[in-house]
Amino acid sequence: MAAEGDHDHFVGGDELRQRLWQELTRATVDRHHAWRTPALATTGLDGLAQVRTVVLREVRQAQAELLIYTDARSPKVAELLAQPVASLLCWSSRLSWQLRVQLRFAVLQNDEEANAAWERVRQSPSANDYLAARAPGSALAVAHEALLDTPQIAVLRGHVIAMDWLELARAGHRRARLDEQRVEWLVP
Repeated sequence: MAAEGDHDHFVGGDELRQRLWQELTRATVDRHHAWRTPALATTGLDGLAQVRTVVLREVRQAQAELLIYTDARSPKVAELLAQPVASLLCWSSRLSWQLRVQLRFAVLQNDEEANAAWERVRQSPSANDYLAARAPGSALAVAHEALLDTPQIAVLRGHVIAMDWLELARAGHRRARLDEQRVEWLVP
């Protein structure tokens, strides 16, 4: 691991690609990793940008997929159904790295993958988030409402289209764009 302000010395783009996927994967198991809670930017149904923090739940490097769980009634579900392309923004002060990820999303509800996601979270403190009587962002009628019997969970499965990596370092900033075919080094 590089110290703050030091460069990782990537000989080639394949090393950078591998390191980015390692950090993304680590973020799903390390609650303190800054990339665990990236910002998701979608296009709202009104055409305006919508940005919110999400939790990165799973990484499937072989398929170039990132998975996020959400309440199926959340506005981001409707936004991704209408416009399935969105971006994630990750920042790590420890690494001095910014990662922007462009993704094409599939929204999975009431299927095997959503059921498996529910099984992973049903005993966690976040389980009640998926059992709330009202959709996220709704006004509460009372401070504590009854919970539903059926979880309202959806899996947002994002296929990575491209990544834009930026490192801020005293020795000089570096930037690269990665897609499925190549790594292109860019002016920071």
